Amino acid sequence: MRDRTPRPPLWARLPRGVRTLVVWCGLAGLVPLLYVMTLTDGEDLLPVAASHAAFAVAMAVPLAWARRSPEAVLAVLLAGAIGAAVLGQPVQRWWPLFPAADVLVCLLTATRSRRAGLVAAAATLIVQETTWQADLLRHGLRAWAPGFLALSFLLGLGVLIAWLAGVVVRQRRAYDLALRAHAGAQAVTEERLRIARELHDLVAHSIGIIAIQAGAGARVIDTRPEQARQALGAIEDTSRQTLKGLRQMVGVLRETDREHPGSPEHGPGAGLADVDRLARTTTAAGVRVDVRRHGRPRLLPAAVDRSAFRIVQESVTNVLRHADAGHCRVLIDYGSEDVRIDIVDDGRGAASPAAGEGSGHGIAGMRERVALLNGDFSAGPRPEGGFRVTARLPLTTAAEPAIVRARAEAGRTEAR
Repeated sequence: MRDRTPRPPLWARLPRGVRTLVVWCGLAGLVPLLYVMTLTDGEDLLPVAASHAAFAVAMAVPLAWARRSPEAVLAVLLAGAIGAAVLGQPVQRWWPLFPAADVLVCLLTATRSRRAGLVAAAATLIVQETTWQADLLRHGLRAWAPGFLALSFLLGLGVLIAWLAGVVVRQRRAYDLALRAHAGAQAVTEERLRIARELHDLVAHSIGIIAIQAGAGARVIDTRPEQARQALGAIEDTSRQTLKGLRQMVGVLRETDREHPGSPEHGPGAGLADVDRLARTTTAAGVRVDVRRHGRPRLLPAAVDRSAFRIVQESVTNVLRHADAGHCRVLIDYGSEDVRIDIVDDGRGAASPAAGEGSGHGIAGMRERVALLNGDFSAGPRPEGGFRVTARLPLTTAAEPAIVRARAEAGRTEAR
């Protein structure tokens, strides 16, 4: 059994200690960059000022916990900006706190509730604008000067963009989760329908044969015991075949191979090669089945082969149970790109319960099988009498079952 569980990303596969070391090394490289970027007028790069270096470290260290506790880190950064403004530090020294706070606003909006994102954005905007205006007033500058007004506008625009980016990320994640849930639910529904079709096709034909043979045997058991014995033999053979098919289906449901779980490629192995056996059992039950083949019989894709057999089986079962027919013709045409099936009987046609959808699931199940393989299907009474079922099943790779498409889409969504 092969395990197809997706591998986590490289960062998640690293040991916890290695990830912690990488984070702190990154912060250690950030400290000298912050030191250089926050030099004020009149300050030299060397010798290093102890107070300035300490402030650069204080700006960088809280970022180590940004992913784990973005609320607390944002509060520390905003408190640092307020403290620097109160202590009279020039804005050139602590301006990196502004973009760092914007990044945290984006992170909070994307990963927390909508209210938490709005609160973070509002608090960041108020602190940034207040400390910026206070710095201007302390230096005797006009806050309403065009240049300074433009900078104030850019500060607010940065917060707004960060908040909008977080909203977009949160909505995208919510959409991906909803899409994944929808794809999973669709796959489950398709699987349930597939199992229901398999059970119906497997059991309905066999029970019909058994019922007819049991009735015939009961009528002749006293007068013609040899025919009654033949009927019981047919019931035994049909029962054994049905039990075999049910065991195979249960085995498929217990299959743990993750490559194609529940795929239509698995399942009871009945195919077009079993049509002759089906014809013999139906003929023994009272309806003569004539099987004809055109083209060169060959190995077909498992889903196509099994679906074609189930369509023939369901059609013959309907003829046996409902059509009051004495003869049924099955034509299988092997084309280069598809397989065509044509089942015709000489029964009651429109008067037959099999002619319409009714309360049963036979024709609906056949139509669903063909639709899953991107084929064509038709069923209805013939003008000259009787009933006809036709189906075309393509052999190309485009005939991909819907459940496989749904699971593939779910996998792509999860990968994103």
